[in-house]
Amino acid sequence: MTIARTDAVSRALRDPRALAAWSLAQWENLVRQARSANLLSRLAVLLDDEGLQHRVPEAPRAHLDAARIVAHAQEEAVRREVAYIRKALTRTGVDVVLLKGAAYLFAELPAARGRLFSDVDILVPGSALAEVEAALMLHGWATTHHDPYDQRYYREWMHELPPMMHVTRQTVLDVHHAIVPTTARLKPQSGKLLAASRPVPGEPGVRTLAPADMVLHSAAHLFLNEELSSGLRDLADLDSLLRHFGQDPGFWTELVARARELDLARPLYYAVRYATCILETPVAVQMVEESDGGGPPALLRPLMDGLFLRALRPDHVCAADRFTALARSALYVRAHWLRMPPMLLARHLAVKAFRRQEDRRGDR
Repeated sequence: MTIARTDAVSRALRDPRALAAWSLAQWENLVRQARSANLLSRLAVLLDDEGLQHRVPEAPRAHLDAARIVAHAQEEAVRREVAYIRKALTRTGVDVVLLKGAAYLFAELPAARGRLFSDVDILVPGSALAEVEAALMLHGWATTHHDPYDQRYYREWMHELPPMMHVTRQTVLDVHHAIVPTTARLKPQSGKLLAASRPVPGEPGVRTLAPADMVLHSAAHLFLNEELSSGLRDLADLDSLLRHFGQDPGFWTELVARARELDLARPLYYAVRYATCILETPVAVQMVEESDGGGPPALLRPLMDGLFLRALRPDHVCAADRFTALARSALYVRAHWLRMPPMLLARHLAVKAFRRQEDRRGDR
């Protein structure tokens, strides 16, 4: 596998010390790409950790400083929002199991440092979904996507409620009852994830997934998702999680076994393959060999490399080649194919196509 030289962000993440020799033109390219990938603040933190702030030219350093401030403000906002959510659900007796960025933050993981947040994601038992939604509505959250088809799409076929937005703070909350759609081909059992979740010290009623489950959810989210505009950011999350948890030698064996148990061996294969290729994530040799068994057929692997190695670049014109848009479109179709059975998928895509046509007519 080869990595496109136009991907300045991956180069910077792999070898931040090399940035000291970069020209202003290279820095301009990097800042543009990193901002589009939602990784500018993470790059700022990485340079801080390496003690390289003073070697960054003044112009790009101003962008890095601003990104660092934004990331810190978002961290504080997420902490406040989780406190509101916990308060809203107190009477239900349902614990808040945080997912993705909020989980990394409350678990004090390196993946949270410099990370940007667009919403808060939580996982609750499916049996408590109605009660949780009602409690949240009483505390100011309201459902979005009011179209009847959208409501049915989320409530019958997806793994989450329609996104909820707080009426005064305008914050977005995603309430999950599973980590993949109920109609998807892969069937990880939410009960196993909830049973293995761990309490957050000093935060009653707040939990996170177990380390292996956290990695597997991150992998499933990235490699089963139809939207890859922040794909490199999500891959950087995986890189950080694997580097951190992988310091425990027993983690790798547990991760492979858990992936098989949860029917997530394929997403784990892709996570290991592209984290090691693109970001040079240090992964145990045994782990690479064992995860390889969860991969697609050998004849399909070069095609998937061609797609993912393009789609996981920063979503910026200067990081793209003539096949990048085609790769993203193909992975968009693939994600829907993995999420829905054929007849349901055909119906869903027909509805979306009809809507796009109606939107075009309305713009005339």
